[in-house]
Formats: sequence, C-alpha cells, structure tokens
Amino acid sequence: MLELILNWMKNIPREYVVMIVGALPISELRGAIPLALSFGMSVKKAFILSVIGNTLPVIPALFLLEPVSGWLRRFKIWARFFDWLFERTKKRADTVQKYEAIGLALFVAIPLPVTGAWTGIVAASLFKIRFRYAFLSILAGVVVAGIIVSVLCSLGILGYRAVVN
Repeated sequence: MLELILNWMKNIPREYVVMIVGALPISELRGAIPLALSFGMSVKKAFILSVIGNTLPVIPALFLLEPVSGWLRRFKIWARFFDWLFERTKKRADTVQKYEAIGLALFVAIPLPVTGAWTGIVAASLFKIRFRYAFLSILAGVVVAGIIVSVLCSLGILGYRAVVN
C-alpha cells in the first residue's frame, strides 16, 4: 500500500511526502523516518519532518473522534468498526488507564505496531484524558518515538556501511 501511495505522490516534494506518510495512521513516523533517510535526507531533517507530520492530525482528531464516531455509529458497519477499535485499544492500553497522561506518553513512545499517535488519540478519548494533557502526552510520546526510530535507523545505516565497506 505504501508503494501505491508513493507512486500517487511522485510529483509532490519529498519533504511533503515524508510529512504525509508520518500523518498516516498505519505508518506514522515509524515509516516516515526510514522513508526520509532513503530519500537521502539527514537524520535531523527526517526526524523534524516526521514529527511534524505525525503531530498534525492530533489536534483535529482529539476534537473530532468522539462526535464523528458517535454519529457514524448509527450505521451498523461503522458501529462494528468502532466497537472493534475501542475494544482493541482498551486491551492494549493498560498503561494509559493506570497512569493516565504519563501512561499515554509512554504508550505513544513505544515504536511498535498498534502504538503511536493515532492509537493514543483513541486511548485519550476512551479514558477521558483532558485535551491539553492528551495533546502534550501524545506530542511527548511522538518525540520520544522519533528519537528511538532515528537512533535505530542511524545504527542500522552505520552497521550496513561497516558490513559493506
């Protein structure tokens, strides 16, 4: 799917492509940073663009998730989808439920599948974390995840260069 999206965006400047990939719910910055590095960007630039992209949808999503999901639940298919999404998030968000804002930051910071800003938004909504705490926690988690992914990618590049040379 990522290739399809990248082909569609081939005429868009690479910086925007990185931010768009960072904003997508599946890839987030975990996909955007390696993509930026594959484009030849510096680690610093990859990190900044990916964090910006991953953070852009947070504010509107925090405000809109509850009213939009409530409205869409009138339709059976959407009700099933949101039930599945919310149940899945509840099962994986023990840390958020226990430690609230700090737990939310830790949950978002773990660079693994099914964690990240988008799942953090769902968790913040489910556990009724106030907007300002939710936003700051998600932002902190995104920054920490970005640092972790950047370091891991840099180590991978250095290891690759050591093996090849």
